[in-house]
Amino acid sequence: MIRGHGKVVDGSLLGDANGMERGPGAQKRSGKWQRPRFTRKALMKCCLVKWILASAAPQGPDSSDSDLELSTVRHQPEGLEQLQAQTKFTKKELQSLYRGFKNECPSGLVDEDTFKNIYSQFFPQGDATTYAHFLFNAFDIDRNGSIRFEDFVIGLSVLLRGSVTEKLNWAFNLYDINKDGYITKEEMLAIMKSIYDMMGRYTYPSVRDDAPSEHVEKFFQKMDRNRDGVVTIDEFIETCQKDENIMSSMQLFENVI
Repeated sequence: MIRGHGKVVDGSLLGDANGMERGPGAQKRSGKWQRPRFTRKALMKCCLVKWILASAAPQGPDSSDSDLELSTVRHQPEGLEQLQAQTKFTKKELQSLYRGFKNECPSGLVDEDTFKNIYSQFFPQGDATTYAHFLFNAFDIDRNGSIRFEDFVIGLSVLLRGSVTEKLNWAFNLYDINKDGYITKEEMLAIMKSIYDMMGRYTYPSVRDDAPSEHVEKFFQKMDRNRDGVVTIDEFIETCQKDENIMSSMQLFENVI
């Protein structure tokens, strides 16, 4: 398992990198392997959200950041009603997120270095630099090198509470590094390697060095249905929804956001 900043992530989320299928009824042959328990409540404590809530939470022996609905806060983003309509967060949740966001980023903008710092704290044993770079670009809708609070929470809403299709659309955007509307094998490999560099070497069961390449080769062959060398959004979503193993691997992103 990966241990980073109090988190434990099961290596089985990387699919069958060791030649073992992790289906619904799969069990480890020895040891104490268990299927990951990443509920919605647990996701609230992961990386970006925990980073925000740690700053928003009231300080004191009884304070807790386990729930977005913290004590009443005075901070309020502009266009709160519009954000409620655009996301699946409640008014109190948006206020709490905004309070933490403003405390950490008084300018109202998040830059790439902030993302790198966040992930280096949560995954200190790996190198999160490249993954944080790709993740930042996925949130940076305007491509101007900074992320506004509005874009930040809209992205979080999709990742934490979006439908399967919405999450797959977001994942496609992450893989599509140059944002040309297609995923190449090189782009897919770059993302997979960045995740492996951040956490793969510290998973249980262990992941082989050639696992990222094996995953990409296997997944790309399934996704590139017309064999034109690129994967479109339609090919990506359709393949993920029909292939249980690929969908399971896609869920990895929910645990490293």
